[in-house]
Amino acid sequence: MCTDLRLLASMKEIEEPFEKDQIGSSAMPYKRNPMRSERCCGLARHLMALLSDPMHTAAVQWMERTLDDSANRRISIAEAFITADILLTTLQNICEGLIVYPRVIERHIRQELPFMATENVIMAMVKAGKNRQEVHEEVRVLSHQAAAVVKEDGEENDLIERIQESGFFKPIHSQLEQIMDPKSFIGRAPQQVVSFLDDEVRPALRPYAADVEKVVTTSLNV
Repeated sequence: MCTDLRLLASMKEIEEPFEKDQIGSSAMPYKRNPMRSERCCGLARHLMALLSDPMHTAAVQWMERTLDDSANRRISIAEAFITADILLTTLQNICEGLIVYPRVIERHIRQELPFMATENVIMAMVKAGKNRQEVHEEVRVLSHQAAAVVKEDGEENDLIERIQESGFFKPIHSQLEQIMDPKSFIGRAPQQVVSFLDDEVRPALRPYAADVEKVVTTSLNV
């Protein structure tokens, strides 16, 4: 999860909570590095590495549990709980103060959506009676031209404009707005989120409702 947050931060789509006088980078003042997510990634790797301790110990217990078990257990179990605790606390702090930049996300979607929509364009053309191989070739040529404009000239993705100007795609010109609707590419994601919250998250939190309320009304500063 935190690796994803770090990648999205590098794309300027999200930011972690950032304190007023926080320094994001000692070398580059403009930076707002996702320091908490970086910390979580390091702690998560450490926690996963700790799992090998009890497994190696269990593998060499011979006929009975010996002191090598308790010596290892006293360190690995305690350290695992401490690591998991600070990991989850830091992650909670990230989630509660996460900053999202919808306009940056929208710009990235506009840049990539035409390429993502090519499969839907092909299907719509086939439904209109065109040969799939011929449609595929036309889409391939136009998409490569649009990609060259993006990569070589640094311009916006103009694939849809090229399709609109092509007489070959005339049968679906009236459908392009619908084909390019971003909501048609997310499947059941919204319903799945609601279902997960209703069926899994809220029932799990219900016994701790009073504690959750305290956390919600308290400003964390980790």
